[in-house]
Amino acid sequence: MSDPSKLAIALHYEKGSGAPVVVAKGKGTIGEKIVEIAKANDIPIEENEILAGALSKVELGEEIPPDLYKAVAEVLVFVLRLSGRR
Repeated sequence: MSDPSKLAIALHYEKGSGAPVVVAKGKGTIGEKIVEIAKANDIPIEENEILAGALSKVELGEEIPPDLYKAVAEVLVFVLRLSGRR
């Protein structure tokens, strides 16, 4: 049974291409599917409810706003360390 309040946000970032972009977002079943796809593709997952809530206000395909740069940068550092790419 899915948790209807569970929120997932997927970001895409390419070095040198500006800020990360929101490429998927959803709650409940959709949020769980986003996490499932990430796990199946060995994409690192960071659980951060506060950041996910803020990112949920960003439209799909849009870059994250400047006020979220620091928080997202911290997540990117975590992800890069997990994947062994610093």
